[in-house]
Amino acid sequence: MISPDAKLAANIFDKPALASTREGFGKGVVEAGTADERVVVLTADLAESTQAHHFQKAFPDRFVQCGVAEQNMATVAAGMALYGKIPFFTSYATFSPGRNWEQIRTTIGINNVPAIVCGMHAGVSVGPDGATHQALEDMALMRAIPHFTVISACDSEEGRKATIAAAKLGSPVYMRWGRDKTPVMTTAETPFEIGKANVLWKSDKPAVAIFATGHLVYQALLAARQLEGENISVTVTNVHTVKPLDRETILREARAAGAVVTVEEHQIAGGFGSAIAELLAQECPLPVEFIGVHDKFGQSGEPTELVEHYGMGTSHIVAAVKKVISRKN
Repeated sequence: MISPDAKLAANIFDKPALASTREGFGKGVVEAGTADERVVVLTADLAESTQAHHFQKAFPDRFVQCGVAEQNMATVAAGMALYGKIPFFTSYATFSPGRNWEQIRTTIGINNVPAIVCGMHAGVSVGPDGATHQALEDMALMRAIPHFTVISACDSEEGRKATIAAAKLGSPVYMRWGRDKTPVMTTAETPFEIGKANVLWKSDKPAVAIFATGHLVYQALLAARQLEGENISVTVTNVHTVKPLDRETILREARAAGAVVTVEEHQIAGGFGSAIAELLAQECPLPVEFIGVHDKFGQSGEPTELVEHYGMGTSHIVAAVKKVISRKN
């Protein structure tokens, strides 16, 4: 059953509203800028694609077009942060942090300044743009840098809240965003706090704890509903903050179930599932199955086709749950 505390959007299984997570950024950064005049936005010739154009329209004097120069953009943002601004800087995730990782590490991470890296068009669900534009390594890159918080919102509404929260955090943040329109699962009333995971599907005696991040949380909820019809109980936890992990919630749900499935639209190596496995290895060793991209590059295709092709759809999550149960038993 769905947790009564989740406050999920109505009709999420029948006729869900659709919006890209990057749209949540576009709305949230305008709200953040309205609340705090220190907020500024930079982009690398991708204002519309990254939804930064909303901020540009609202606050043209606080918007900086850096051109196709992602390394320079990172250092400009670091300088602005050192002088009291709260810069969000935007590009495709393959370019930022993909192209400018060293500048992010050196000028933002080492200095521990509140610059927010916004990596758009992450994952294979970018679609026809293909492998060069489908960032599948970005969370691994960014969670390895000290001082950085890493956020992967499940939908546009959560993305809006996460953007507002990031502006108030006072330390470096990486935010991961998708291009394709995906189901909106949460509402304005759904709780959001950086570093605090939300249990969205709760069962009394779960056989498996599913931990998911990003828009694939929706596939995990679909899998939970199907499994319930087969008398297999699971929990589904939306882990929007990949770093730092909500250790208390994750360990509680993992121990209650005795087996875990992780779900992400990212390389398995070094990503969200790896972060969960590291925590469990230290505190609560138990069987884990990983849903994500297994050591492959992306390719051109329709978003839904690619999610299925790379083994991240509902049926794959269901199969992983059954597999990890057999391992547990």
